[in-house]
Formats: sequence, C-alpha cells, structure tokens
Amino acid sequence: MTSFDHKEINDVIHGRVRLAIMSFLATNSDDCNKGEVDFTHLKKSINVSDGNLSTHMRKLEEAGYLNVTKQFKGKRPQTLCKLTDSGRAAFKTYISHLESLLPPRP
Repeated sequence: MTSFDHKEINDVIHGRVRLAIMSFLATNSDDCNKGEVDFTHLKKSINVSDGNLSTHMRKLEEAGYLNVTKQFKGKRPQTLCKLTDSGRAAFKTYISHLESLLPPRP
C-alpha cells in the first residue's frame, strides 16, 4: 500500500502559486532565453498580482529552487527567473511522489 503521509509532500512547492511557478518554468523555460522567464510574462501566464508573485518567488528563491536576476533592459528594470538544478530536481521528486499516490493505470 502507498504511504499517504502528508509530511512527505514538499510544502515549499505545494502552495498553489508556487506550484504554478514551478510548473510554468519547468515546461516553458526551454523556449526562452537561457531558460529564463521575464517576471511580467510569468505573472500574466499564471494570472497573479505583482505582489503575490514576488512573495512566492522569494520563498522559492530562499529554498534554492529559483534563481532571480534583476537587470536593466534599456532604461527599464527587468526581473528574470529560472529554475535552479536543485529546483528542477525537487519538482521532479514532488511530481513523482504525487504520481506514486495514484493507482496504477490499467
């Protein structure tokens, strides 16, 4: 029988907005420059406010799952983010754990 111990779920990733960030970056960063996604593009793609996205990005960055770079594009500030190697590994582990909770497919 599969363990349904809730303590095994990664709380950093499991929040809805953080899960959306991780999922979006894991599936869309290959089309973007150096695997980086612009803050505004990410915000619009997952439909959250600036403050909400910023708060959740900070939590992922503190966990070592996200690399955030601030720079200027011309005269405008630009924030870029991408998954770190440990972030990608943690996301894969998270998904694998959720999949292990599902019954086998016929």
